Amino acid sequence: MQTNASGHLFARAGKVLVEGVSSASRGPVNYVPYPPYIRRGQGARLWDVDGNEYIDWMLSFGALPLGHAHPRIVEVVREEVANGTHFATALEVEVEVAEMIVGLLPHADKIRFANTGTEACMAAVRLARGVTGRRKIIKFEGHYHGWYDALLVSTNPQLPTTLGHPNDPVRIPDSSGLTPGSWEDTVVVPWNDAELLERAMETHGREAACVVTEGVIANMGVIPPKPGYLQRVQELCRHYGALFYLDETVTGFRLAPGGCAELFGLEPDITTYGKALGQGFPIAAIAGPAEIMAGLEWGKVLHYGSHNAPRLGLYAAKTMLEEMLRDGHQGFSRLAALGERMAIRLSEVIGASNRHPAVVQNVGSMFQLYFTEAERIETFRDFCAQVDRGKFRDMANRLLRHGVYMSPSNTLHSLSCTAHTEADIEATANAVGTVLDEMN
Repeated sequence: MQTNASGHLFARAGKVLVEGVSSASRGPVNYVPYPPYIRRGQGARLWDVDGNEYIDWMLSFGALPLGHAHPRIVEVVREEVANGTHFATALEVEVEVAEMIVGLLPHADKIRFANTGTEACMAAVRLARGVTGRRKIIKFEGHYHGWYDALLVSTNPQLPTTLGHPNDPVRIPDSSGLTPGSWEDTVVVPWNDAELLERAMETHGREAACVVTEGVIANMGVIPPKPGYLQRVQELCRHYGALFYLDETVTGFRLAPGGCAELFGLEPDITTYGKALGQGFPIAAIAGPAEIMAGLEWGKVLHYGSHNAPRLGLYAAKTMLEEMLRDGHQGFSRLAALGERMAIRLSEVIGASNRHPAVVQNVGSMFQLYFTEAERIETFRDFCAQVDRGKFRDMANRLLRHGVYMSPSNTLHSLSCTAHTEADIEATANAVGTVLDEMN
């Protein structure tokens, strides 16, 4: 595979862009020797500037449940952009999309639209503090809630020896530039262990504004909750008066119409959404019961923004939801079936190769392969101690040369879209088998 044009662009980019990219995950930390520069996408396919074609399993990190350039999305955006890009006013489509979302979410009465998952998370934490009058936040190791200072703690993989005892985890800031005060009120707890959370809640629960969790750890690959674990998180929140904040930035409008809340039978007090909601356009949302969302009224808990409820993003969101809900929610059923099938085929290929111990984990359309001797990866600490991330990076970079695009970062994951086919799954499985045979 020839990538000279991408190499030339990367050389140019290095002179004018930090790391040659605008987000570290797209650059040399993951891609060797440089990333492919993508020119266009259609359905489940990408084409780079050299004309190489890829089956896309990254899908803008989960933002494209319908795949690239879906005809209805293209049609509505082409039509609406001619009427104006953004007004920063009240919009009819804003009401329509909010009505659709509230209709899908039994736990939500009101919506506030934002731009990105990080921004929605920032507003949600501020709202929890404002409504409860409490200051502490309880979060979990390995859970990423955007790059907000207060929650940018213990999200990156670490040496196991640096994590501290599970009863008293070391809070590890994930960036320079964070002041100790920004995360002074952030309590970190290992995830998927109800006893450890009970211990933390006994100590901090009555001071906690909220407990924030992903429904599935989606930033350490794909790590599902143990049976009953999220329900226990919710019960403990109710007992201690802390709000149960479910961050569905990754899982919302992907794993089910009601996301993880529907999948696991939860009733969160605050939920945030992003990624899949906009079908490639930047848009996010904060949702919850009327009495909690009322905290945002009249700026009591401030959340302003010139680009809140972006017009084109709302039209894309409306169209995406219509397509995914068509014919009895067939879009969601198809995503789940494709993801399950891909996970099965990858497991079969690993078994047939018998050279590289690995496991494949998935929840519906989200899947990830871990090179490990372990039978399952159930926690952030498992990931840090037992997963060979370097081997995964090698595999993913080799797959690019075979026309398969997966993120080379093992902390991320792959996803299906409605445009994927059984042929795509077989081609990917065959490519993975070939690459595993190539690897040492």
